[in-house]
Amino acid sequence: MADKQFKTGEKAPESGNYKVDQLESGNKADDNTEISLNEGDQFPPSPSEGKAAYWVKSS
Repeated sequence: MADKQFKTGEKAPESGNYKVDQLESGNKADDNTEISLNEGDQFPPSPSEGKAAYWVKSS
């Protein structure tokens, strides 16, 4: 089962570490950066690309 994705601009459903899964354009992001968000924080653009991205919770 695939991890639930969260789009740039959405709010984090729970606190934790998240990483970019892919860019909104569908391209794979060359970004291994993990970010820490608190519940309710907004997902940012990809740190390396500066574009809208889909995020997944890190294990």
